[in-house]
Amino acid sequence: MSIPKEPRQLMINLMYLVLTALLALNVSAEVMNAFFSLNKGLENSNKIVDNTNITIKNSIDKQADANKKEVNIKYKNSADAMLSELKDFTAYVDGIKKTVFDAAGGPSKDNPTIPVNIKDKDIPTRLLVYDNAKKKDGMGVELEKKIKEFRDKLIKYADGDQGTIKSISLDTEEVPKGSDKKNWADFRFRQMPVAAVFPILTKIQSDAKTSSAAVLNYINGKVAGEDLKFDNFKVAIAPKTGYVVRGDKFEADVYLAAYSSNPGQGVSISVNGANLGMKDGVAKYTSTPGSIGKQTVRATATIKNPLTGEVKRVDGTFDYEVGERSVAVSADKMNVFYIGVDNPVSVSAAGVSSNKLNVGVSGEGGGSITKAGSTNYIVRVSRPTKPGEFCYITANADGLSDKKPFRVKRIPDPVARLSNKANGAMGTGEFKAQGGVGAFLDNFDFDAKCAIVGFTLVRVPKRQDAVREANDGARYNGKCRGLIDQAKPGDTYYFEDVKAKCPGDNAGRPINPLVFTIK
Repeated sequence: MSIPKEPRQLMINLMYLVLTALLALNVSAEVMNAFFSLNKGLENSNKIVDNTNITIKNSIDKQADANKKEVNIKYKNSADAMLSELKDFTAYVDGIKKTVFDAAGGPSKDNPTIPVNIKDKDIPTRLLVYDNAKKKDGMGVELEKKIKEFRDKLIKYADGDQGTIKSISLDTEEVPKGSDKKNWADFRFRQMPVAAVFPILTKIQSDAKTSSAAVLNYINGKVAGEDLKFDNFKVAIAPKTGYVVRGDKFEADVYLAAYSSNPGQGVSISVNGANLGMKDGVAKYTSTPGSIGKQTVRATATIKNPLTGEVKRVDGTFDYEVGERSVAVSADKMNVFYIGVDNPVSVSAAGVSSNKLNVGVSGEGGGSITKAGSTNYIVRVSRPTKPGEFCYITANADGLSDKKPFRVKRIPDPVARLSNKANGAMGTGEFKAQGGVGAFLDNFDFDAKCAIVGFTLVRVPKRQDAVREANDGARYNGKCRGLIDQAKPGDTYYFEDVKAKCPGDNAGRPINPLVFTIK
């Protein structure tokens, strides 16, 4: 006798598909937090599956101990080995979760179960796909290998039983043909926000545990020597997509958890009161939603136990979301474009084919735009806008459009510093140890560097006349080096006419002067 799956996990699987589909949209922080709610639900579901596996294992042990046939002892040992390997696999995935959690800033102040940087997409890419700095593959490459290895072990324990093998959901998706993704890890985790990584990893653990439950059901049946594999049943629904555009079809597989591949005439399934045909224990359901928002599917399964003749009826209710087609332009950092740097923007298109999406730049600012990913673009601008002028990013597809204005500015003035100071008192040794003046962009979110192009150095010795020397570039020339080496306590040094050049500048711009008193 086998133990059926609980419906909680099946409901959460649907939620997982819905939220994964929302990654194609410009989601809010609330949706990001919803991934952790989903992850918690998956973890709770996994605890239920753990208890189910324990129940099945106890049944195997009881029957094997009661009838100590060689074959029963063999299957009992197989169940022990499989559960040990399951424990190792789930612990390995837990290790990946911890690594990502710590890299994302650790526990947040509001909720210690959620890391600080939940929207960060670089952390999963670096840790799970490829680390450019270390020139090595991420953990996702090894994870794919371990998934396949554990799946192969489960198939081995199933003795080639096709019904059981079909119930093994643990696997890795094939990278779609024509995709620019190099492997499964690249396809699954590149540019995936931190928030989405945890339910994905927990879903892998869930698949491993439910797949193990299917194998345990098979072993339990072999030890019991019964043809009937279940005594209780739950309904599951697996939609092709969790987010459907109005007018398009919603398609899903409605099936029995822990179902028999040959249920016979004793099993029937209906959805919203309409009976569905079945093939290999699975019924196909399609619908064309006429309105947006939450849609509800009510499924019913009727099962007759071939051994006892008992008839059971099981009901399940499942929801999915229907949305409108839309196109939206959003700034990745701020609603300002800076000259001389790459300005990232995102364009989301819900319910629109990507090959029909046209994105362009217009207005002031001398802008150009290039595609950097499926939804990511880079904008370059060449001149600042005046008040009331804007650079526009437009997106059009199938009669839908969005237009977002951006101001164009020069990179902010950098701050000139000497030994990380702009003025004040400085010891003689520290002052003489400096090689020149640096230009620093404080609190600037873009990858840009400015350079000092020149300054005038003025030494005012105590009770003596000032000495002045011009310097080209950031580092001291020979004459300025000589003035620096003459520094004595009580001297005052002025760095005047300081100029810096930033990306996009045609010439040096004046920035802050420096004043230091030697102590």
